[in-house]
Amino acid sequence: MISGFDHVVIAVRDLEAGAAAYETLLGRSIGRRVSRDGIDAALIGLDNISVELIAPGADGAGADRLRVALEDGEGLKSIVFAARDLPSLHRRAERVGLAPEAITQREDYDVFRFSTERTHGVRLMAQERRAPTQRSHEAGAGVSGIDHIVVRTPDAERAAALYGARLGLDMRLDREIAGRRLMFFRCGDAIMEIVQDSSIDNGRDNVWGLSWRVANAELARARLAAAGLDVSEVRTGLKPGTRVFTVRDGTCGVPTLMIEPSSKRD
Repeated sequence: MISGFDHVVIAVRDLEAGAAAYETLLGRSIGRRVSRDGIDAALIGLDNISVELIAPGADGAGADRLRVALEDGEGLKSIVFAARDLPSLHRRAERVGLAPEAITQREDYDVFRFSTERTHGVRLMAQERRAPTQRSHEAGAGVSGIDHIVVRTPDAERAAALYGARLGLDMRLDREIAGRRLMFFRCGDAIMEIVQDSSIDNGRDNVWGLSWRVANAELARARLAAAGLDVSEVRTGLKPGTRVFTVRDGTCGVPTLMIEPSSKRD
């Protein structure tokens, strides 16, 4: 029922600054701006996901909640899954104990939120659109889409039960690397990566970082370096045949990796 990722939500204090940062980072233009419930948003559409940058706008309950969330800093706040047949997914979520909120109908999509308590601290939603998301204009050597979304957890077995058994994502890899357990779940043509982190002391999972897909790592790195961003050298990725580099700033607090995929994907 989950067909992929619809979008990620990144909270920023200054929407104009955040929008400019992600136009540079992704090499894509802002495609749409909306305001709702006291929150202003700017959206960038990629091939397999959108990025929604949000900031407090007019006074209201939504803006007040967002200001509280920003007390922990800017960064990645929510993951929204794309769904086919949202009512069926909602019924399944009820049956497997994820205590979903009621479906909300918007002008061009329907959406519901899973209980954050039942998702162990990660804000997860599911959304069904009535029309495809419009892709934003791409500059040279820009990002094509998402490759991985990374969630950190103190309890790998609990996370496996959530993303595999309850949400129905397909586990593709479960292995230990350098003392850390990593699990990869297929979500559309991208991956939900779960990393076991024993340093987490509050018992809660957290949505942590993003890995973006580029056609050529060297060209993408050169573009970002020319824009003044702090980027690492290109190196061999964990998966054979991939090349990656790290973006150290200009990401609004989101740990960010750029990856040139291998010619053969799972």
